Amino acid sequence: MTRAPGCDLDWGLKRLHLPTVRRLYPALTAQAEKESWTYRELLEQLIGEEIAHRAETRIERATRKAKFPFLKTIDEFDFVFQASVKRKTLGRFLGPEMITEGRSLVLLGRPGRGKTHLAIAIAYKAIQNGFDARFATAAQLLGDLHAAARRGDHDEVLDAYVAPGILVIDELGYLAYGPDAANCLFQVIDQRYLRGHSVVITSNKEPATWGGVLHDPDLAEAIVDRVMERGEVVRLRGRSYRNPGADEPSGEAGPAAD
Repeated sequence: MTRAPGCDLDWGLKRLHLPTVRRLYPALTAQAEKESWTYRELLEQLIGEEIAHRAETRIERATRKAKFPFLKTIDEFDFVFQASVKRKTLGRFLGPEMITEGRSLVLLGRPGRGKTHLAIAIAYKAIQNGFDARFATAAQLLGDLHAAARRGDHDEVLDAYVAPGILVIDELGYLAYGPDAANCLFQVIDQRYLRGHSVVITSNKEPATWGGVLHDPDLAEAIVDRVMERGEVVRLRGRSYRNPGADEPSGEAGPAAD
């Protein structure tokens, strides 16, 4: 094999957009010489470092783009304090199949039970599995779409909520919404349903009562049907993290999750 024309290594790595290889090459070359690595071993180490750095950068970028109000992981959730939900129950929502199969989840419970923590943790796990995510409160999502309709860029704003592999809609039912709430939310849910994209919704109200919240029982029923076709409900009971002395009223949140 004819040897290719040479070039300055630093310039070449910069030209190929390999910043991690460029940064680590001197130190790893010295280590390879000291430990008698083969050329293949050195190359594997350099490429592995580049891939790991790019994966880390992608996760950081996707996490910022998701607009989480804070970052929580599944490992940080206190399953001892919040004993009404078991980690094994959530296992099917933590793998890549959550997104590839378009699964959805409704997390129900009174305030302070850890619904938002779990929703963010599930979405962050999806990011770690290679997918994009978006977080918004129900009020924020509905407000964005309503304002976009007035400005004339509705389709662009709608796509921002439809495109990500997983969308978290937090606190559905906590506030009063405008008369167009059901229509706005239906557009998001319907488009995500058609694309097979996942939705995680947190709420303090049973899905059967969303018609009153959204001012349109028929559209609310259509929303619930689409979410639940490939979705499940997990109910969080027990004490509030914010007010540990307050017990869950008997019968308030339905049966505990398995």
